[in-house]
Amino acid sequence: MAYEKEFHRAETHRLIPAMYADESVLESLSLPAETIANLSELDAATDERKTAERAGIPGIGPSELLYGVPLAQIVNAAFTHPGPTGGRFHDERRGAWYAGFELRTSIQEVAYHKKRFLKDGRIDDRIVFDYQDFLADFSGSYHFLDPDELKSCLHPEPVPECYRASQVLATSLLFTGSAGIVYPSVRRNGGTCIACFRPALVFHPRRGRVYRISVAANEEEVRVQEQKPKSG
Repeated sequence: MAYEKEFHRAETHRLIPAMYADESVLESLSLPAETIANLSELDAATDERKTAERAGIPGIGPSELLYGVPLAQIVNAAFTHPGPTGGRFHDERRGAWYAGFELRTSIQEVAYHKKRFLKDGRIDDRIVFDYQDFLADFSGSYHFLDPDELKSCLHPEPVPECYRASQVLATSLLFTGSAGIVYPSVRRNGGTCIACFRPALVFHPRRGRVYRISVAANEEEVRVQEQKPKSG
């Protein structure tokens, strides 16, 4: 069974599509204030994060989410947008904060899923995606996989079927009070990842740099270019 030990790591990397890295795109629209207010109300009614912050959703309640601290909305979104099939260490009811210890590990993780997206869409061109890097620190008692779990929980394919064993383990650990899991990256040999189960344990979230990642469905090469900060 996964074993628990003290763990400390500063400046982990979570890459989020740049289009989702701000509070709301509505504020940038050139529309009357009343229209913006109406659209914001509609957005709040249909957005899982905002719904969870007001009244909770089946997987997580308002008491666990962050309020009034920098980048609270970014952290909360990781836990309230779990996706229809979940991820490696979370199911469809509740998300987690995933991050790579190394920037290159996070790049390889997101590049893998973008390649799958292109393959599923039968898109042969090389496509460019912009990602905002969010840094965060972790300190506390976290779980690590034992030898049997390393074999059963880290299968690379097929997605999402390969997540079944790891989701069962994660759910069991979550409900026994675990802070999260530290595990070897599946997409980058030698890399390390963390899946944090608790919003309050994502310490000092902050913006890093923006990276332009270029991938093609049938090419191994992942091209990365750091973007210059926007002026003003």
